[in-house]
Amino acid sequence: QVQLEESGGDLVQPGGSLRLSCRAFGFNLDLYAISWFRQAPGAEREGVLCISSSDASSYYGESVKDRFTISRDNANNVVYLQMNSLKPEDTAKYYCAGLFTGECDFDEGAPWDYWGQGTQVTVSS
Repeated sequence: QVQLEESGGDLVQPGGSLRLSCRAFGFNLDLYAISWFRQAPGAEREGVLCISSSDASSYYGESVKDRFTISRDNANNVVYLQMNSLKPEDTAKYYCAGLFTGECDFDEGAPWDYWGQGTQVTVSS
């Protein structure tokens, strides 16, 4: 079955760290751009970070700069989102999505080919 699967979400205290994983099944991630998105209850989906097939990473906005990083391990078919200095406002369900063009597309209507089911991150004391 062709799919993306996120893992690593958890309850963490403010200032803590988490590493989320986005693993591909049924296809090779190395050809795809992978983005992480998040959605908090009652809020719109927000782009977080994207990594292209050539390993170039780009932030969607300023909210996670200098705290979150993205990386890929093509040998294991996984993309990671390292989250440091977590804040309560980072609480959301985090999703990864894959785009076959290999280039990050920041347009709201970008035609992502695959989406995962999400993993919950809760930042609270």
